[in-house]
Amino acid sequence: MSGLVSLVGAGPGDPELLTVRAVNRLREADLVLHDALVPAAVLALAGRARLFYVGKRAGRHSIDQDTIHKLMIRAARRGERVVRLKAGDPFVLGRGGEEALALEAAGIPYEIVPGISSAIAAPALAGIPVTHRGLAAGFAVVSGHAESAYAPIVDAIAPGSLTLVVLMGVRTRGAIAARLIARGWPSHTPVAIVFGASQPDSFTWLGRLDSVGEATFETELPAVIVIGEVVSLAHAARKPQAQIAERYA
Repeated sequence: MSGLVSLVGAGPGDPELLTVRAVNRLREADLVLHDALVPAAVLALAGRARLFYVGKRAGRHSIDQDTIHKLMIRAARRGERVVRLKAGDPFVLGRGGEEALALEAAGIPYEIVPGISSAIAAPALAGIPVTHRGLAAGFAVVSGHAESAYAPIVDAIAPGSLTLVVLMGVRTRGAIAARLIARGWPSHTPVAIVFGASQPDSFTWLGRLDSVGEATFETELPAVIVIGEVVSLAHAARKPQAQIAERYA
């Protein structure tokens, strides 16, 4: 008898931002296959499960995707309740679609449990709306890990027409900025890099498109880059939120 595989989004890291269903699946799980960016506080919710790390980080050895598929399928065929726990949302640059297809092909019952994507959560927690009347009517999310991933999208966006959100782009931020400027984006376009969104040691770097490539950071926190005029709202939008948090602390 087959078990169930739940492809669960862990959100940006704060356990309080998980969905109720995500918390329930973690508490019921027999096996949790988790990514590198899932914090210990979220994993602690899976008190009865075996935890198995299957994360992928740039420049580090990792388990290949086919092996992850096999681990999920084998455990489910033993009748186990499996949680494939992914940072953010399973279907936003997380290869959740590939895992769903593998489970479908193997005849394994599965479900999708959406999570809050860091593409939206990180800017919001830094006081940056990705859309704002008069500044940006839409936004684009790209992977910054390789030129082949971001170049076609970046080249297709009219300068300043959208907010650009870059995931996994700290290493390539200089190249992305140079490409945007070459495509006609003003060099003074505001840029934010939000590190460790929703985590206690989170911080935000604010600057311009022509300076982001030269900025230096001494941290391994995951980061989200936000490019566009909406970044200019960061301080104004965050101030009331901070005051409320202090009032009720």
